[in-house]
Amino acid sequence: MALSVRRQELETLRGEWQELLSRTPEPHVFHHPLWQELWLKHFADGREPLFLAARDGQRLVGVAPLMRDGPRLALVGDHEICDYMDFVVEPGREGEFFAALLCSLGEEPWEEIELRGLAAYSPSLAALPEATSALGWRFDKELEAVAPHVELAASWEEYLDRLAKKDRHELRRKMRRLRQGGAQAKLRDLRSPEDVAAGMDDFLRLHTASRSDKAEFMSPQMEAFFRDMARALAEEGLVRLFMMDIDGRPAASVLCFDCCRQLHLYNSGFDPGLSALSVGLLSKVLCLEAAIQEGKACLDFLRGSEPYKYDLGGRDLPIYRCLVQRN
Repeated sequence: MALSVRRQELETLRGEWQELLSRTPEPHVFHHPLWQELWLKHFADGREPLFLAARDGQRLVGVAPLMRDGPRLALVGDHEICDYMDFVVEPGREGEFFAALLCSLGEEPWEEIELRGLAAYSPSLAALPEATSALGWRFDKELEAVAPHVELAASWEEYLDRLAKKDRHELRRKMRRLRQGGAQAKLRDLRSPEDVAAGMDDFLRLHTASRSDKAEFMSPQMEAFFRDMARALAEEGLVRLFMMDIDGRPAASVLCFDCCRQLHLYNSGFDPGLSALSVGLLSKVLCLEAAIQEGKACLDFLRGSEPYKYDLGGRDLPIYRCLVQRN
């Protein structure tokens, strides 16, 4: 029997959606219903949400978090804010999910479906071409961005041994300079909603001070989203705000998402007055070291090909943009 696909409000889906997400192998924060709700709250700008739930009887097996933007349908989110976007589907049921979903979407008014933020390992990239071909629709895929990852070692020394000789030497030199300069460095790991909310003042100050493009990015609208998002996700145990203190005052900060066995470095900032101590880079190194100590399998630097990500051992994960068009 084919899956049934029906439109449903996010509020009525939230519990089942979270349970479904827990059954997927890569449950990113960006796919969480709370993230979707917060993004729409701050950035919908008149775009109409279209959440489609696919069920096998009463069992939820897939969610299509879409929105309508004129003649185009797209995944809820913005590639400038949401590093990964995707459908949420029970593993092994992608083929029947997309067959039922596209049949349902065939009754909706649209000219094209734009799907941004699909990671290279996404089952959607394998199942969608077959489903669109069966309907005679066109499916195009192009590289959109990369997200460098570091597969973590069992120990800090083993991680260092994996780095290129030049990168290993440079990292040790910077860490030695920090220690020998007499500065007292400490990393605080803020996790509770209260601590994260209180730490956002320092995070935002360091973020906007560190680079002019970050100051431009952090508009009042974006700041409101960051504050709302950080506290709400901290209540779900999904956010960690790392604060690197030098001599007792905040010098650098990294906002991370903690998902299963992965740590995702979402955004950061540092005091440019302390750039001689490489506090921006070393704050991320301390996050990486903490992830190794906790037995994390991977550290995900998320979108962007900044050189430091490769200096720390990052390897590119491709992210794709896909376009579906009806003939």
